Amino acid sequence: MDFNSLRLTAYRHGIATALPLVLALGASPAAAQSTPPAAPLLNAPPIQPADPAQGGVTTTDPAFGARDDGRPALSAPPTPNLSVSGIDTPLGDNEAAFTANTLDYDYKAHQVVAVGDVRMVRQGNRLRADKVVWNRDTDEVHAIGNVAIQNPQGDVSYGDDIVLTNSMKDGVAEDLLLVLENGGRMAATKGVRKDGVYTLTKGSYTPCDVTTSKGCPKNPIWKITAARVVYDPNKHRLSYRDARLTFLGIPILWLPIFSHPDGSGQGGSSGMLVPNITYNKRNGLLVATPYYRQFAPNRDLTVTPYVFTAVAPMLEAEYRSLGPRGAWRVQGYLTDSNQSPNDTTEGSRNVRGYLEANGTFQFGPYWTLTASLRGVTDKTFLQRYDLDYDDRLRSVVKAERIDADSYLSIAGWEFETLVPGAKQSAEPIALPAIDYRLRVPEHLLDGTFTLQANTLGITRFEGEDVQRAFVSAQWEKWLLTPLGQQVTFTALGRGDVYHSSDNADTTTVIYQGDPGWQTRAIAAAAIDVRWPFVGEFAGGTQTLTPRVQVVASPHTKNLAIPNEDSRAIDLDDTNLFAINRFPGYDRWEDGTRVTYGVEYTLDVPHFSLNSQIGESYRFGNRSSILPDGTGLSDKLSDIVARATVRYGSFVSVTERVRVDHDSFAVRTDELDATLGSQQTYLEIGYLDLNRHISPTIEDLRDHQEIRLGARLAIGKRWSLYGSTTLDLTGNEDDPTLDPEFNQDIDPVQSRVGIDYSDDCFELSVNWRRDFTSIGDARRGSTIQFRLVLKNLGR
Repeated sequence: MDFNSLRLTAYRHGIATALPLVLALGASPAAAQSTPPAAPLLNAPPIQPADPAQGGVTTTDPAFGARDDGRPALSAPPTPNLSVSGIDTPLGDNEAAFTANTLDYDYKAHQVVAVGDVRMVRQGNRLRADKVVWNRDTDEVHAIGNVAIQNPQGDVSYGDDIVLTNSMKDGVAEDLLLVLENGGRMAATKGVRKDGVYTLTKGSYTPCDVTTSKGCPKNPIWKITAARVVYDPNKHRLSYRDARLTFLGIPILWLPIFSHPDGSGQGGSSGMLVPNITYNKRNGLLVATPYYRQFAPNRDLTVTPYVFTAVAPMLEAEYRSLGPRGAWRVQGYLTDSNQSPNDTTEGSRNVRGYLEANGTFQFGPYWTLTASLRGVTDKTFLQRYDLDYDDRLRSVVKAERIDADSYLSIAGWEFETLVPGAKQSAEPIALPAIDYRLRVPEHLLDGTFTLQANTLGITRFEGEDVQRAFVSAQWEKWLLTPLGQQVTFTALGRGDVYHSSDNADTTTVIYQGDPGWQTRAIAAAAIDVRWPFVGEFAGGTQTLTPRVQVVASPHTKNLAIPNEDSRAIDLDDTNLFAINRFPGYDRWEDGTRVTYGVEYTLDVPHFSLNSQIGESYRFGNRSSILPDGTGLSDKLSDIVARATVRYGSFVSVTERVRVDHDSFAVRTDELDATLGSQQTYLEIGYLDLNRHISPTIEDLRDHQEIRLGARLAIGKRWSLYGSTTLDLTGNEDDPTLDPEFNQDIDPVQSRVGIDYSDDCFELSVNWRRDFTSIGDARRGSTIQFRLVLKNLGR
């Protein structure tokens, strides 16, 4: 290429000795762009005019020039401006563009020499330097002084002397600093980039801050130094040879070979994850070190060996897969350990474990298949190893079809009890459980018509078996009167068929029903009227809404029907205006009643109040199916109320109460309160069920407890937290409790911990105390230690 194919344009800007130039070179002549002067390096001293006596280059001291353990320091200069002004169209593969203060071209050697705030762009790679020498025959770019290079992935390399080849894709640098796009950084005495892969000699890596808030260099909390570091941006991994992990300036670990992800969250990230360190009396010291293996972007396996000092080791494995139709996972635990029935017996050695599998699959726009299967070898395994505290495992397989006007569910359920002394043979198997609902598109009498069909089969190896089927039709119509009342009309009809056997095996008499075939017809009609009054108040809006509902239903067969799903009945604000206040289908609240109440809401700046109060009156007495203490056994129900108060994001309090309509004694009281911000807060929960329900009704026992939780932020990094649950239930609440062991205050579980978190390091230590013992899951204290180094685990 001769001089005719090189076009230069100079613009004066008040400095006679330094002319900003724009140069565009390609396989064919490329017109230079008319541009303003390029911006200098951000926050750097101004570049002085080039002095030919000094080779045309004046450099500033690099901020990363200080040495650390024989390597360049990990701190970097301010982010440079790597843009080239005036490039309005994309460059071709053979084109390059740059700006400079002065430029010289050697016609014979085909060499371009640019001096003074040089910026160059080629094939997505951007360069900034004090001086650039570009040999167009060898395609070698030699950058000198305050060099910064950014690749298309966003990683930035810094150095004092860098030689680039292959259209600036490859290069060799002395005293290299590489700042990754995700925030990590590497420094080395020598760095080579070949085919996009960096190989560093005597390198260091850290994702931590290396400067103070005032911009002064500081040592990172942790770093890895190695004789050789390889960074592959395509695989998003860093690999080390002869590596040493330094924490707070102290070497703590030496690894001959080591690898970890770069923190971008892309590509494969197989390797060791964050270890878990825990100590308690029953298992001793636990060290769990997970290993994560990614087979493909949509499939992975995590294997975790658990090593204890007091019991045999345990192995955990979890496999996950994501396909075009859905996702599924399988997780299991396996060990061979002693199993004892109590605190004093040594027990026998058995193979123990737990298996869980779940998944969701979509078949077309309407059908979904969901499965969740859980099984355990014994009742105390999960609690013994702090894996789960459920008292029952539920397994289900369910197929659903949903469209705009219909819903179909076909499911099967299996339950496994973990309650000591409970018989597994008495647990139900629900198969099939089918529910179908259809909303008729055409309006009937200007209302909505809905059909439902339902069937359920419950089988027990030892206990009552029940089969149920029903069909129902419901019509609803909503209208708004000229005076502003919101009126809802409802009409419902339903026909039931039941069959049951072994009814006497159900211990609660009112749940048994009559054996054999039973049929039932249900009908109901209701009208619900709301009349909201809205007005301004204190710069906001308040709404007062009186509400009245009338429900009429003829006498319905109830006690002859087995009760499986309507046992835990309790009047509260959520079911006060329900047409059937039983929670399921097996019991129906018949008769005629009127329910009345009022809702009040207030919304003003930074404050809101939402409240409700009401009760009902029945024209008849159905105490046989509505036990004393439920709030519904008398003609006049108990009074229920609920209030939610919020003040900004600092205060949130919800209170629910039920008051006896005769004595005005509080029968249920539930409080949930949160005070504070997201960083510092106090949570209070209180529950008091003081209903005096007969102890023969197993599902409605009284209970009293308080829950406390708090977190205190200390500066930006530290936080203290704690929680406790206290069982306040006494013999006056639940007469079935053993008075010898019952205490006025019985702690259930308490926890206290401290957390530290910054940009690259997390530390937490917590202490937990369990106050209940179930078999070999003995009460005691547990101390858990968690240490996370960014990018060295998940």
